[in-house]
Amino acid sequence: MTALPARMKAVEIAQPGGPEVLKPCERPLPQPGQGEVLVKVAAAGVNRPDVEQRKGTYPPPPGASDIPGLEIAGTVAALGPGAAGLKVGDAVCALVSGGGYAEYCTAPVPQCLPVPKGLGMVEAAALPETFFTVWQNVFDRARLKRGETILIHGGSSGIGTTAIQMAKAIGARVLATAGSDEKCAACTKLGADRAINYNTQDFVEATLADTNKKGADVILDMVGGKYFERNIAALAIEGRLSLIALLGGREAKIDLGLVLRKRLTVVGSVLRARPVAEKGAVADALRREIWPLVEGGKIKPVIDSTFALADAAKAHTRMETSAHVGKIVLTV
Repeated sequence: MTALPARMKAVEIAQPGGPEVLKPCERPLPQPGQGEVLVKVAAAGVNRPDVEQRKGTYPPPPGASDIPGLEIAGTVAALGPGAAGLKVGDAVCALVSGGGYAEYCTAPVPQCLPVPKGLGMVEAAALPETFFTVWQNVFDRARLKRGETILIHGGSSGIGTTAIQMAKAIGARVLATAGSDEKCAACTKLGADRAINYNTQDFVEATLADTNKKGADVILDMVGGKYFERNIAALAIEGRLSLIALLGGREAKIDLGLVLRKRLTVVGSVLRARPVAEKGAVADALRREIWPLVEGGKIKPVIDSTFALADAAKAHTRMETSAHVGKIVLTV
């Protein structure tokens, strides 16, 4: 650690509020703990949870850094006690519980993955948060299988662009919603069999029409309350609704009789506060099942735009316009 600086540049949340509360600062260099590595950050992904943390509605879990940022890519700069399997200089991308908007960030070894061959640091930084989330919620929890139909809400988002490609890669039929014809075109370009403009079409009617009135086997939803009743209507018999965010509210009206008659399953999860061992299991599955597809060019991170670390406020402004397609990334 003696060759490393004592302090680093970072971006902190000065107080809850709009993008303008993201302020460049200097912080002490973080020290890797048991089973952790210190990563010299080259790029960090920007995600909706960062926006919610900035607003004061999504605080970091106990023990996590108050600096925002849940995914990074860079090189290992130092090893903590018991950090086996990596060495100084390794190129990695990692899922973290906070601290990504900085020159250096600590990461548990099980949550680190090698930068896929053929990808740069910006592309690698766009992988962890969305890939971990999609694998866990679409494949582990909702059990999407080859030949089934999935409806992906927010198809042009970072989560959506990832989910479309993963689902197509395993042989599923993919429907996606988006808020404009241009975004719908982006979804179909990525492989969606049908894209539904939710501002001009009813996604329930479109889903039922596309599936000969059967409905979707799986729905991946980040809207929550506003969509819940309609999602239930759009599901097939034995359908599974996987809920990952509540952008449309946390309360919903539901016809429980429909849940019984259709034998539906509703699952939900948050990733950030889960134990390292559970996140490590997801990382292992990604390394085994998805990394070969990324390295083979069958799945590609979609980069909307990049901003310098000091311009994190501009990156958040871009995200809150919802005009982006794919991921927004900070470069360090």
